Formats: sequence, C-alpha cells, structure tokens
Amino acid sequence: MLAQRLHVRLTPHFALLPMALVVLGAYIGGALWTLRTSFTASRTFPSDTFIGAAQYVRLFDNERWLLSLHNLAVYGVAFILACMVIGFLLAVFIDQNVKGEGLLRTVFLYPYAMSFIATGLVWQWLLAPGSGIEGAVRRMGFDGFSFDWIVHQDLVIYTVVIATVWQASGLVMALMLAGLRGIDPEIYKAARLDGIPAWRVYLQIVLPMLGPSVATVFLLLSTAVVKLFDAVVAMTQGGPGIASEVPAKFIMDHLFLRSNVGLASAGAVTLLIPVLALLAPYAYARSRRARLNGGHA
Repeated sequence: MLAQRLHVRLTPHFALLPMALVVLGAYIGGALWTLRTSFTASRTFPSDTFIGAAQYVRLFDNERWLLSLHNLAVYGVAFILACMVIGFLLAVFIDQNVKGEGLLRTVFLYPYAMSFIATGLVWQWLLAPGSGIEGAVRRMGFDGFSFDWIVHQDLVIYTVVIATVWQASGLVMALMLAGLRGIDPEIYKAARLDGIPAWRVYLQIVLPMLGPSVATVFLLLSTAVVKLFDAVVAMTQGGPGIASEVPAKFIMDHLFLRSNVGLASAGAVTLLIPVLALLAPYAYARSRRARLNGGHA
C-alpha cells in the first residue's frame, strides 16, 4: 500500500524530470556560462583569462550599444502602449456579440501565427518608398504623398513598431477578451441603469478588474521587446546605417560576425537583467496568491 502511494506521488515528478533537466542544463547552465564568459578576454573562442568588468566598460563605451538601448527604449514604450490600446479596443469590440465573432477573432489573431521574418519582409515591401503604401496612394492621385519612414534615420524605428504592433495586437485582443468574458454581465446592466457612459464603465470599472490579464499582457510584450531581433533584420538590417540597431542584433553581430564572444556575452547578461526584473515580481505575486488561496482553502 505504501509503495503504491509513493508511486502515485512520484510519477508526476518523474514525468517532469526531463523538462527540469533541460531547464537546468540548457537555460540556467547556459546563463551561468554566459555570465562567466562576460568576465573573460574571450574573442573568437572562449578564454579562461579573467579580466573583471572590462567587457562591460567596453560595452557601455560603445556608441552602437548605447544607440541600441535608446532604440529599444523608444520601441518598447511605443510598442507596448499601442498593442495594449489596440488589443483592448478590439477585445471590447468583439465582446459586443458582433456577428461573425469567430471569423473576426481568427482574422485578428492570424498575424501572430506568422514568423517575425515573414512579417518584416511583408512590411518592408509595404513601406518601401515609391512602392507599397506610398505608391498605392500616389496612384490614387495624391502625387505629393510621402511615406518614407523606413529610410529616415529618425523615424525608421517606428516602422518596426508598426509591423510588430500589427502582428502582436491579436494576441493582446485574445487575452483581454478572455478577461472580459470572465466579468459578471450584471455589472454592465447596473452601470446602464445608473446612466454611466460606456467609456467610463470600461475605463473605471472593467479595466481595473482586468488586472491579471493586463499584467500577463504587459509581461509578454515586455519580453518580446527585449527579444526584438527578427523583425529588425528582415525590415532594415539595422539601417539606414545603424539607425535601427537593437541590443539583440548588436549581440548576434559581435558573436558571429566580429568574433567577440566576451563582449557579446556582456551584452547578453545586460539584456537579461530587465527580463529578470520583470519576471521576479510576477513570480513572487503568483506564488503569494497561490499561498493565500491555499490558506483560504
């Protein structure tokens, strides 16, 4: 009897063991190896020559790295705000029991199923000066219309925002819609009886109730910002010049093209810090909520 109980209790743990080994070996092990390498004089091949924080000093003396951080900050603010606003509005629209709801959900969510490379190539063509959107509008008779952001150094990062917002807004819509469907319909009826305008109901009542959904969306979008690479490579290759350079591209270029493993590792560790800063409070909040729920149970 005791053996049977142990078998029942240990079977799930054994089933999860391969995944745990992968996480420990590939993710945590890889992160620790990268951290160690960032303190060495590694160039083409890893080196055991310890040089302290010299790689980090070189990293933050590099204008290209500083520009990439600036671009990432601008991109992150614009991308997260646009995705959350558009995704929430789409969710509210679909939540009105519109006809063809299933089709609309599929249409809005479909771009997220595409790879960032495909999205980048499509939007590269759409935003190319003289063709795409600019060419289509000019053929309509608006000869003076210009939409050359993709070749404009100060505006090119916003073309990446446009492409990735188009791709990610559907996911935000799906998560927000799931949250909206979990709200008691009686709240809407009571608000209508009190004569509260619909926009105030959603802004002051519904949106605060979507706290967990908003937190999840923010975390997913923030990690997507940090990982930004494919769309930039497909659309601009970091250009014109290095105007749309982002940290992930800087790291990959120094790792594979410039044979500077140490500097690339320092960049990767620096990029990991904001991810951990986002994940740690989220993980703590979830564990605390689970303990409270367990205590009430």
